[in-house]
Amino acid sequence: MNHKNGFNPLSRTTAHRRAMSRNMVTSLFRFERITTTQSKALEVRKAAEKLITRSKVDTVHNRREVAKYIQDDKILNKLFTEIGPRMKDRKGGYTRILKMGFRQGDAADMVILELVDYKLDTEAEAKKAEKKAQKSAPAAETATEEKKEAPKAAEKAVKPASKAKAAKKEPAAEKAPAKAKKAPAAKSEKAKAPKSAKKADKDAGKKE
Repeated sequence: MNHKNGFNPLSRTTAHRRAMSRNMVTSLFRFERITTTQSKALEVRKAAEKLITRSKVDTVHNRREVAKYIQDDKILNKLFTEIGPRMKDRKGGYTRILKMGFRQGDAADMVILELVDYKLDTEAEAKKAEKKAQKSAPAAETATEEKKEAPKAAEKAVKPASKAKAAKKEPAAEKAPAKAKKAPAAKSEKAKAPKSAKKADKDAGKKE
């Protein structure tokens, strides 16, 4: 039982729990919004709100006390110069927890822990979308140009191939007349053959 315990140990050792809490509080002040489980968020919230209360008064003592917990100089400076002055009119309740549902796998309660005055940076998202559109536009233009040039390149590739086929066919046409020339020579030999036979008969008659 956890009667009069005062905090949730989160099933971790003391050193592990303190290190995790420091890291999560530092991330909360850096991004002003983090996603975690509900049990962790409730513990981190306690530490974060105490540090924000100290940051309302920017003194050397308060900075040293907060520096024991936050060891990043940039985040420490942001806490005292930006976050603290923003929360001066509030008497507490500097953070809020928004439920997201259950995590797939272990069904843990997931929440968003953020500062109360946190605002979504929609302008930055719009700028990113514009940059993506500008980058994608030239790529689309080049793709369309390539599609247009592809048929031309195919036609150019076909023309040399047809020329090569025509060149191969031309020697065959040249060989055909040569065969035609040889054919009359054979006929002349056949025509000469009967004459020689007649001469042989005449010679035989003379000898008789």
